[in-house]
Amino acid sequence: MVVEEKDVKKRLDVYLSEKLDMSRSQVQKLVDNGKVLVNEKQVSNNYKVKESDEIEVSFEKSEGNFIKAENIPIDIVYEDDYLMIINKKSGMVVHPAFGHNDKTLVNALAYYLKLDNVDDIRPGIVHRLDKDTSGLMVVAKDEKTHELLARMIKNKEVKRSYLALVSGVIMHSSGKIDAPIGRDPNNRQKQAVVEKGKNSITNFKVLKRFKNTTLVECELETGRTHQIRVHMKYISHPIVNDPVYNKKKATPFGQMLHSKSIEFIHPITGKLLHFEVDPPQEFLERIKQEEEDE
Repeated sequence: MVVEEKDVKKRLDVYLSEKLDMSRSQVQKLVDNGKVLVNEKQVSNNYKVKESDEIEVSFEKSEGNFIKAENIPIDIVYEDDYLMIINKKSGMVVHPAFGHNDKTLVNALAYYLKLDNVDDIRPGIVHRLDKDTSGLMVVAKDEKTHELLARMIKNKEVKRSYLALVSGVIMHSSGKIDAPIGRDPNNRQKQAVVEKGKNSITNFKVLKRFKNTTLVECELETGRTHQIRVHMKYISHPIVNDPVYNKKKATPFGQMLHSKSIEFIHPITGKLLHFEVDPPQEFLERIKQEEEDE
């Protein structure tokens, strides 16, 4: 990786922790073990990175890196020889991470596709959904399809629509949130709207207003981590039950955010694909409760 101007003067361990989504202690261990080179030289953890520094990180493969295939049910909405459309349930983590190596969607896919002992940490995952976000996502079955789908998402050729129940009553009928997102400088586990963040755009329209909440439909022009959750908090309408970005105490179900539809041209066959799925029962019950409280 090459250091950009916005990251200049950050400590090496801080910089890599942000880029690799690892804890600083994990990064420090890599640096101390000589697994990190800056401009082909070993440096210390407190090295301040400079613009255009070239950083190389080596990860040793071990038995623990392999994906364990697990027989976990998957709700498959569509499947062909090249890709799958999955309806992910709320509460399911998409891919293994440090300290969370099993019971993820990737473990389930490894079993379904008979890919035991895969050493790629994210086989087939074109875009992710947060653990507590339910709904549609795309899985590629081969590298070519994965590359083409990733390019389509980058070029905004995949239309994704989300349902969100947010706190407060939004009085205007629609809006466009254009605000850069990056790591929260006060809490590295969170994202936030920050001056030097990545370009992030969310469009929304109001579907229904309740006494203290609003049901909105959101469409993404970009795909940043926690984008809808961060943007709705930014305009003072955080997602109901969001355990991270809403100050109100959340129930175990997680945030009321659902990937309801997806549409794109199949990158191999050229066929138009469009799918929609209803929110999970807990989401529907919360909306019913909001209607009854009016």
